[in-house]
Amino acid sequence: MNARGAFGRYGEELAARSLTDAGMIVLERNWRCRHRERHGEIDIVAADGDALVVCEVKSRAETSGEHPMAAVTPRKAERLRQLAECWLADHGGPPPGGVRIDVVGVVLPARGAARVEHVRGVE
Repeated sequence: MNARGAFGRYGEELAARSLTDAGMIVLERNWRCRHRERHGEIDIVAADGDALVVCEVKSRAETSGEHPMAAVTPRKAERLRQLAECWLADHGGPPPGGVRIDVVGVVLPARGAARVEHVRGVE
């Protein structure tokens, strides 16, 4: 794995821990949809009570100057909705609490603890 991949994996690990600490149950990580028209990956699929959460994780170095949340554009959010539909089709349909798209941004400073920010219900 290259440095960029390791950086992303570390951010995903911190995000999964943060979601678990918030009481969610991580169901899958790095789930891939391989349907022809909807291929892609969901970083984390979790349960929050009776709701399903499709979670995108974005990690950035503090020195990059870009906030991780800025990388989740309306187009990316639409893609996540399509991937959520794919996941639901493969796993028996929507749960009683519905489906939510969340984003977790991880900022990694040169020194000190990472900052993890969780935004629920991205449109």
